[in-house]
Amino acid sequence: MASLVPRTAWSGRSRSLHDEMARGLGYFSIALGIAEMAAPRAICRAAGLEGQEALVRAYGAREVANGVAILASHDATPWIWTRVAGDALDIGTVVTAPTNRDAAPGRKPWTLAALLCVTAIDALCASGLTSEKGGRKTAAADYRDRSGFPKGVQAARGAARNFQPPRDFIGPEAMRPQQSEDEPRLAGAPSGATATPR
Repeated sequence: MASLVPRTAWSGRSRSLHDEMARGLGYFSIALGIAEMAAPRAICRAAGLEGQEALVRAYGAREVANGVAILASHDATPWIWTRVAGDALDIGTVVTAPTNRDAAPGRKPWTLAALLCVTAIDALCASGLTSEKGGRKTAAADYRDRSGFPKGVQAARGAARNFQPPRDFIGPEAMRPQQSEDEPRLAGAPSGATATPR
């Protein structure tokens, strides 16, 4: 049965469009978080959220942590979904924040529109990653390229040639090691047993 987990789900092989999009969102998240922590007052003024500087700074720390997690993980799917949840929290904050009379009109609607656009991008990326890599119940790892030998097939060839069974070995003849013509047999030993050089 073909694997339901594409090669992009494995470390070092993330090459799909959604993986690249996730990487870009990771950098964007870090840049936005640094801006929110470094200049919360300017961000609040631009978004029409005057008086919410401490909250914006905390959201900035969340963005930086999430961005680092996205870039450090070979499968960013759960961290992109975390971004979607953070976007929903941001939207709720903007909607419920009190409107400052001195703020320029129309800032909050523009802020909400920008947040909705970012949320749509994040949700698109997260759903794409989820469909690519499969979920807990649908994922199946592809082991077709594995031999079962820790050191590879070539290293395992002939490894049983020097096997010496114990003297009380009991088993079918086929399981006993083959004796070459130039190997001396032990006196009174069962067929297949050879003298061990000292």
